[in-house]
Amino acid sequence: QVQLVESGGGLVQPGGSLRLSCAASGFTSDYELIGWFRQAPGKEREGVLCASTRDGSEYYLDSVKGRFTISRDNAKNTVYLQMNSLKPEDTGVYYCATGGFTTVQRMCRWDYGTDYWGKGTLVIVSS
Repeated sequence: QVQLVESGGGLVQPGGSLRLSCAASGFTSDYELIGWFRQAPGKEREGVLCASTRDGSEYYLDSVKGRFTISRDNAKNTVYLQMNSLKPEDTGVYYCATGGFTTVQRMCRWDYGTDYWGKGTLVIVSS
């Protein structure tokens, strides 16, 4: 049974940092794409950062460029989202998702090709 489990959310002050984790289990083969999405209260879900495990391509939401980065620990089957210089508008539930047969841009911008989703972790940026 495939599972994605996010963790690491919490309350942080503006300008602070958080590192979210997405632990993957149950995959019989490596996933092609991995993405982080978020949904703010009263807003639609948006793709924050998507990456390919095959060619290294990445897509970043414009508002997080230079602040958020993605990394992966293959030994732990875990993907991380490092979030720095957090802003109140970064508040939301953050989800990780796997996908394939599309590009990182299409996955992040239009949810194309996603297959498995975690249940999310809440990030609140507030003073």
